Amino acid sequence: MGLLLGLCFSLLLGSTSAVDRGNFKTCAQSSFCKRQRALKPGQSPYRALLDTLELSDSRLTLQLINDNNKVHLLLELYRLQGNITRVKINELKPLKPRFEVPDVLVGEPPTEPLSVLSKDDNGVVLSLGPESQRLIVSARPFRLDIMEGPQVLLSLNSRGLLAFEHLQLHGVKDKEEDGLWEETFKSHTDSKPSGPTSVSLDFSLPGVEHVYGIPEHADNLKLKTTEGGDPYRLYNLDVFQYELYNPMALYGAVPVMLAHNTQRTMGIFWLNAAETWVDISSNTAGKTVFGKMLDFVQGSSETPQTDVRWVSESGIIDVFIMLGPKPSDVFTQYASLTGTQSFPPLAALAYHQCRWNYNDQEDVKAVDQGFDQHDVPYDFIWLDIEHTDGKRYFTWDPHKFPQPKDMLQGIMDKRRMMVAIVDPHIKVDSGYKIHNEIRDKNFYVKNKDGGDYEGWCWPGNSGYPDFTNPEMRAFWASMFAYDQYEGSMENLYTWNDMNEPSVFNGPEVTMYKDAMHGSWEHRDLHNLYGFYVQMATTEGLIQRSGGTERPFVLTRAFFAGSQRYGAVWTGDNAAEWEHLKISIPMCLSLGLVGISLCGADVGGFFKSPSTELLVRWYQTGAYQPFFRAHAHLDTPRREPWLFGPENTALIREAVRQRYALLPYWYQQFYQAHKTGQPVMRPLWVEYPKDTASFAIDDEFLIGRDLLVHPVTEEGARGLTAYLPGHGEVWYDVHTFQKHNGAQNLYIPVTMSSIPVFQRGGSIIPRKLRVRRSSACMENDPYTLYVALNPQRAAEGELYIDDGHTFSFQTKKEFIHRSLTFAYNTLTSRYLSNFSTKSWIEKVLILGASKPKKVTLQMDGKETSVEFEFDASMSVLTLRKPGMNAGADWTVKLQ
Repeated sequence: MGLLLGLCFSLLLGSTSAVDRGNFKTCAQSSFCKRQRALKPGQSPYRALLDTLELSDSRLTLQLINDNNKVHLLLELYRLQGNITRVKINELKPLKPRFEVPDVLVGEPPTEPLSVLSKDDNGVVLSLGPESQRLIVSARPFRLDIMEGPQVLLSLNSRGLLAFEHLQLHGVKDKEEDGLWEETFKSHTDSKPSGPTSVSLDFSLPGVEHVYGIPEHADNLKLKTTEGGDPYRLYNLDVFQYELYNPMALYGAVPVMLAHNTQRTMGIFWLNAAETWVDISSNTAGKTVFGKMLDFVQGSSETPQTDVRWVSESGIIDVFIMLGPKPSDVFTQYASLTGTQSFPPLAALAYHQCRWNYNDQEDVKAVDQGFDQHDVPYDFIWLDIEHTDGKRYFTWDPHKFPQPKDMLQGIMDKRRMMVAIVDPHIKVDSGYKIHNEIRDKNFYVKNKDGGDYEGWCWPGNSGYPDFTNPEMRAFWASMFAYDQYEGSMENLYTWNDMNEPSVFNGPEVTMYKDAMHGSWEHRDLHNLYGFYVQMATTEGLIQRSGGTERPFVLTRAFFAGSQRYGAVWTGDNAAEWEHLKISIPMCLSLGLVGISLCGADVGGFFKSPSTELLVRWYQTGAYQPFFRAHAHLDTPRREPWLFGPENTALIREAVRQRYALLPYWYQQFYQAHKTGQPVMRPLWVEYPKDTASFAIDDEFLIGRDLLVHPVTEEGARGLTAYLPGHGEVWYDVHTFQKHNGAQNLYIPVTMSSIPVFQRGGSIIPRKLRVRRSSACMENDPYTLYVALNPQRAAEGELYIDDGHTFSFQTKKEFIHRSLTFAYNTLTSRYLSNFSTKSWIEKVLILGASKPKKVTLQMDGKETSVEFEFDASMSVLTLRKPGMNAGADWTVKLQ
């Protein structure tokens, strides 16, 4: 046993160069992907049987037949509220049920009536309601086209790549092909008891050249064509030392793609949790032929087109087509299906300090004191796997962490918090209470022969709880109760790692596909495992407080809907400049598919960063949603004060900028929770007609109003930032210098530079009295930064609540103020109210003219306000106006 575990560890830790590609399949090594990819575009064998059409208020059903094998499929079409069309295809009479993904949708999507506009022997035309939208079902061959007026928005099966491998009895085929009923990869054999079950469908997007999404991949924001290489793979895997700029699978999978051009944004949500591959091709010279009824639509042979093909190993075809038309509409549509980003505690948006591992309680205390001694704020300190008793989760090492409550209390006394890791593999040990309970309750995943599935992970031989079982999830949640999780307190939160699941001695470092979750094979639901682990953990943290406290849970593996349960990070990156750069498109891609609370390990997990790289990574991470430094066990220590006073000062300044902006970050996450809009956004989301922004992924927006272009090049002395928007004005937040939009701006940089710009026409709140943690700043005053654009009023919001409970939701206890500057008047207007001790300490108006006097009107009284005007920068500063942040007031410039 010891030799085998040592071998596993050496394989994982021994090399620090690059991923061992041989551990992970290519499409050619995945039999279903190889089989499906061998099908080439052409005439589809599927035909719609129009005489089987049935139409109710909520759906249309229609049988399809494969003329080659005479197997019947059932097509279901739904028109959903909010401009969404749902397409489901399943076997009409399968030998046994096929897996349909549960729990990801927040509910059964509400429908709207479908109506038939016309029908003949060639097909049927359905009304989708708004703006002359129609759904055309062509019979021979079967295809679907969604149109708006004369324009084709999207076509399904136009390339004839619908393929649905029906369930059949073993031995039906005369000649058995490789990989149909058994498949071997390296030393691992997959028994495939159900045989070939894969599904495929193609989508054509005329007029589209830019597609995004389908995370997680270490690649650019704009997805590449996959012709001549592998498709993008969606299969949650623990990929050691992952490579950049390729379509290999990583830790999470969200099967959502966005398509964008200057006229429209659309989304495709492929609801399937099995291993999935996505091929992308682009045709610009009329390579795709539309049906005769659509020939008149595309007059130019040069119209760009993107074609996408989805292939999944099992399950059914269940796809949601989100028709926008604006980017914000697609985000709203997707949120209506899978929910919005959970609203994190305010402290979770502050700075997190982590490493594998802080050695013991004294080490934790010393690090905590080091932050105070060097005046660097932080909110969370993290403990990795070494804090446990022999990798038994929910325990503490009795020698290194003998008094965890004393440690937690010491942190709490400074209004700080801790995160401890709780992984989902359970040490097989008869002396371990949690293992015994899971075994006795029969809650472990089973192997194909019915015994408990066991594999190797950090504790050695481990069992894997079946988190797809709601009873197992309830048990797991109960283990976070204070009387169950010994040593835990209310300031201890949770990190779920290794939940792909990672199995060191399994195929592709994960679980065998023929393992069983009740009656379902692991292959059917693999990408859901981490989703369920985070769901159960989040529920446990909520339950332990009686439902009053908001949880914080970080997960490595994820799926569609994971945004409802907490934060995600980009996994085990490396201390390299390219990994710093890739953190931006990786988080942007996650934001586009609903997961806004994303970050990358600051400094890089593997290897040791140069001092310059470390500083630049702090400066970048300070402007990304989840801000955590983390490092590998074998790397030298890298707390912020270990690189000399000059670099400590640079890191301190970056962290302090983050803390000053926490009111804005918090407001953005409130909006994300309410509306589903991403917090960290590509430029094209706000400037959808600006083609220059469509492929930019080295800069980004935070909300609408802050543009960030971090310095990510080694030795940089300058960079060029694109400032979007004709008629926009952008202000450098550090110098207040004004720049016009729709230009490339060269910016000289030094080691202290973090290029950030505020949009003219916006109002952003900050707290400039930075203290050792966010909780210590709770009642501190606000400074408002009003950036003017002569063409329109400046607008912003101020959101305040208690920062950590659900009272904002259950009791409506929050302040939500609308801030407006127009006609030389700054106004705070009631949107929703609560009480706060915070007040407005200062107002800076950028792009202003010098007034003769400034007055404050509040509570029926008018008082003069002290001000200063910097003519060289056109900045007007109002000092100590003194109004309560929750009050109605008006400031007038005269």
